Amino acid sequence: MESNKEVALAVLRGAFVDRDVSVVERLFSPDYVQHNPVIPNGSSAIAQLIPTLSRELSYEAGMVVAEGDLVMVHGRYVGWGPKPMVAVDIFKVKDGKVVEHWDVLQEEVPTAATASGNPMFSPA
Repeated sequence: MESNKEVALAVLRGAFVDRDVSVVERLFSPDYVQHNPVIPNGSSAIAQLIPTLSRELSYEAGMVVAEGDLVMVHGRYVGWGPKPMVAVDIFKVKDGKVVEHWDVLQEEVPTAATASGNPMFSPA
């Protein structure tokens, strides 16, 4: 059985890198609850979303933190909007399936424009 971290990373890779709709049947609960305001509940919404993703969209995972049934992945989406987006995707995983998802997204600010001089995203 995959760890909860492995499930979350496989979901992100399957959906946003490989564009593999089979990830939904393998790794999402049919009763999947979605907290993103533009995506409906249910695993079928994800299955319908994946084929519509632009070829220009890319995803890169960074830091991954897991505790119990929750997994948080700090990642970077390029091509989701007009500017790269830095995100934290939060997954609730039970029995090897994603049962719930939240995300927090913000436009990436170039390192040279940050007050600290630090990047908003660093790959793992």
